[in-house]
Amino acid sequence: MNNQVQSHSLFTDFDIDLFKSGKHYRLYEKLGAHILEKDGQKGCYFAVWAPSAKAVSVIGDFNYWLEGDHPLEVRWDGSGIWEGFIPGITQGDRYKFKIHSHHNDIKTEKADPYAFYCEHPPQTASIIWEHRYDWSDKTWMKTRKQHNALDKPYSVYEVHLGSWMRNTDEGNRPLTYLELAEELVAYVKKMQFTHVEFMPVMEYPYDPSWGYQLTGYFAPTSRFGKPEDLMKLIDRLHQENIGVILDWVPSHFPEDAHGLGFFDGSHLYEHPDRRKGYHPDWKSLIFNYGRNEVRSFLISNAFFWLDKFHADGLRVDAVASMLYLDYSREDGEWEPNEFGGRENLEAIGFMKDLNEAVYGSFEGVQTIAEESTSFPKVTEPVYLGGLGFGMKWMMGWMHDTLEYFKKEPVYRRHHQNDITFSMTYAFTENFMLPFSHDEVVYGKHSLLGRMPGDEWQRFANLRLLFGYMFTHPGGNLIFMGGEFGQGEEWDFQNSLHWHLLQYGYHQGIQKLVTDLNRLYKNEPALYEKQFSSEGFEWINYGDAENSVLVYMRKGNKPKENLVVVCNMTPVVRENYRIGLPFGKKLEQVFNSDYKKYGGSGVSNPKSISVSDISWNGRDFSAEITLPPLAMVAFHIS
Repeated sequence: MNNQVQSHSLFTDFDIDLFKSGKHYRLYEKLGAHILEKDGQKGCYFAVWAPSAKAVSVIGDFNYWLEGDHPLEVRWDGSGIWEGFIPGITQGDRYKFKIHSHHNDIKTEKADPYAFYCEHPPQTASIIWEHRYDWSDKTWMKTRKQHNALDKPYSVYEVHLGSWMRNTDEGNRPLTYLELAEELVAYVKKMQFTHVEFMPVMEYPYDPSWGYQLTGYFAPTSRFGKPEDLMKLIDRLHQENIGVILDWVPSHFPEDAHGLGFFDGSHLYEHPDRRKGYHPDWKSLIFNYGRNEVRSFLISNAFFWLDKFHADGLRVDAVASMLYLDYSREDGEWEPNEFGGRENLEAIGFMKDLNEAVYGSFEGVQTIAEESTSFPKVTEPVYLGGLGFGMKWMMGWMHDTLEYFKKEPVYRRHHQNDITFSMTYAFTENFMLPFSHDEVVYGKHSLLGRMPGDEWQRFANLRLLFGYMFTHPGGNLIFMGGEFGQGEEWDFQNSLHWHLLQYGYHQGIQKLVTDLNRLYKNEPALYEKQFSSEGFEWINYGDAENSVLVYMRKGNKPKENLVVVCNMTPVVRENYRIGLPFGKKLEQVFNSDYKKYGGSGVSNPKSISVSDISWNGRDFSAEITLPPLAMVAFHIS
């Protein structure tokens, strides 16, 4: 093999000013390893950012991992990028960068930050890879703006790919991307979810991190197959009109020797001040959001998944940890910003840049913040002073709701304000209601495991919980297993407990969630104004003695409005009067106590007369029957 590393013209149109200003958002087209042809020779072009290096070599299978056989040359433009073309190497070859630093002659051996494919952990080499896939989702991509708009249904099934379903006949192995393209896609379609959210699919070294400690930001994990196999999975979901959200982690990264930490013998990607550059909770490094080249790296990574993998959204992990300098730190462990505050101004600037760039470049996508504080305007556009996210997880609602539901119904009368409080701030942001993976681990119990009472009441409470969730304003997210009432906590090393579906109560929960998804998609009142106060109206929130909630969900057409009644106790309440703004009759369209869901079958007649008796401050009213521990929904006509 010719060991001479040659220069190439891939960088002839490289805008160094964009890179240095933090505005180059497609670095994956320039940096990393790219198969190409030069002067009639096929080979691979390499480029890596290592400004503190005095020498960089490519090492790999092709040179017996020997340093110096294939040195790169530093670019003349002051970018700190080292580059070169090596003929004769191709798809599938393994490689790393050997970096000799100016700092104390330190030598590091690093995986490629821009690698498109990596070895299966615990192996750590990068793999030369060129994506070769023909997409079949043109219809979805052209119309996804209609599916992903904020006035459309957004019901999300959160999935950990390694434990959704396992092949017990072959050593309890996880399903591959291609197997999931058959099994998971069919299941999500059957369950009527509008979107899936994958917990991180980017390469990560440590299974118990669940994917939240990334080393290969541009590489789908090789645990489940090749990059094209993940493309196939996403393609198949799109063909069934199911959107795909990817969990994305720009908040921190692990200190593994082959990763981004101390990359070129200096604090290249992480902040050099440990008060800003080290996360005490996760024992990981924090990106230097004030370094423009790092901002280009991260926003390029967001673009990569939206561009090359056709993702429809990014759920941004741990936003609160990025916003505040004192997050999980004691006094003396953090330094205020230049104005004396606790906000991380550099991270805030990064998030604004991220959202402006994403929404300005990709039509029909959403960014979703996992953010648990009262930081203002998370979902306001940047031009109005906000962070620019499309949605934010409603962590307060999740906490208050689960705390309420774990109480025995006899005590709920004393906690009416806890279940109604969310409506005081429900429209301050575009909220998604999450029952996520974090809520079913570490001794918190499964959703079903939180519910009080005997077996019947536990399942009735869970049905009521989901009914309340789907009729509360906002999008919805359910972590896998919750949709059929798994009894035990999630275990990332094993499959969901699919065997439970042989039992009636679990079948009932699954049917209920399917029908709630249908209700959500078929009733415009539940989604057209789900992020606006115009889409919600209390009819009666004050009946604490009976633990009953009555509210109306409103869309663009008053005749399509829904009246929702939640009975939070196991007491059947007959002749329960509710106030109505108008109408001649009520028609029941949903009842979580139907026998097909495992309920008792207490119900209302198909049509209920509305009288002109004023009630709850309305001119009209009707008497209905409230099933035990149930949500009932009605049309007014």
